Amino acid sequence: MRLSTVILPIHRWGEGQKIWRRAEDLGFHAAYTYDHLSWRSFRDEPWFGSVPTLTAAACATERIRLGTLVTSPNFRHPVTLAKELITLDDVSGGRVTLGIGAGGTGFDATATGQQAWSPKERADRFGEFLPLLDELLRSDATTREGTYYSAVEARNVPGCVQTPRVPFYVAATGPRGLRLAAEYGQGWVTYGDPKGPADVPVEQAPAVIAQQIAKLTAACEAKGRDVATLEKVLLQGSTAEKPLQSVDAFVDWAGTYRELGITELVIHWPVPDSIFENDLAVFEQIATEGLAQLG
Repeated sequence: MRLSTVILPIHRWGEGQKIWRRAEDLGFHAAYTYDHLSWRSFRDEPWFGSVPTLTAAACATERIRLGTLVTSPNFRHPVTLAKELITLDDVSGGRVTLGIGAGGTGFDATATGQQAWSPKERADRFGEFLPLLDELLRSDATTREGTYYSAVEARNVPGCVQTPRVPFYVAATGPRGLRLAAEYGQGWVTYGDPKGPADVPVEQAPAVIAQQIAKLTAACEAKGRDVATLEKVLLQGSTAEKPLQSVDAFVDWAGTYRELGITELVIHWPVPDSIFENDLAVFEQIATEGLAQLG
């Protein structure tokens, strides 16, 4: 099992670079950031762009993997995103992972003046977005016409440092998204129950993940793929569970999800006076000792 962190893009770089370097020093497998235009309770607070933040982080670090958790079609197009990804992959020396999902109905959905898409349209768009992005990142030139997304002689030379392209970690819980994860993903991402933390008691949260993994397994079997070839990533912070209160709480939480088949845990870097407020000293102790105590 691997342990990673999410660093929100809320810090001016003079301060932010210290956090990304500290994440590497603490031994995290990866440091991700959210790819939003703004987000929930941080709506009127500082919030920077994900790709420039990750590019700066790539220059400030040497070993830690970097990525989005997650990008969506809400305000992106596969052609322009592909160009950004091959650049970021190059700057980082091949340390980039793209977390990607279908998007939602928050601020990102309407910030460019469009109407929020229905769940069906989000799924339809994602079903076009991901295959086109896959082709763009694998090919020097791409032409494809779609209902929502097209490319006309789109060039991506010299391509990604990683081969055949940067890894996709697909966030999905529904049948269509899980099929895309099985076909295109090197990893799968869940944050628990998609309805919200108030809907599932803490003691029932593992069962939700177990059910999702069972559906992912079925989707992989339908594609003729071994589910063990996908990383299974759990993003902490969207359920009522409190694994960052102490090292012991983390060990219990991590052990539960390791038994279910989760291969990477992602915990939020503490943010004072927010929903992600946690004791930084405990957080750093978890980073350095938590997995070792699993045995």
